[in-house]
Amino acid sequence: MENTPRCSNAPVGVGGVCEKERSIETLPNGVKHDVLNIDVNGYADNTDIFTVPEGMYFFMGDNRDNSMDSRYSQNAGGVGYVPAENLIGRADRVIFSSAGSSLFEVWTWRADRFFKAIE
Repeated sequence: MENTPRCSNAPVGVGGVCEKERSIETLPNGVKHDVLNIDVNGYADNTDIFTVPEGMYFFMGDNRDNSMDSRYSQNAGGVGYVPAENLIGRADRVIFSSAGSSLFEVWTWRADRFFKAIE
């Protein structure tokens, strides 16, 4: 991961201040994307190397420090590995995004992400 800290250009709520660092992660195929760093050297930062069984998929949340994704088993409250038969299509849009902890905090809604195409 490139150590290129920067704040998001997206709104953080009325009167809000971007307080968390973002870095740019580069995947082995050269694709780059932002990673939000909520907790420096937190429990989710350094995980084991995973070997995904055949017929299963590994999913990773875009809010790494705050995602109970495939890094965590279902017993631990995570997603765990996902069987191929559970996949029914390809995601191509973000329907809704909020910077808040409740959908009712309308001032935290990210208007620039409503029905946004996924690249």
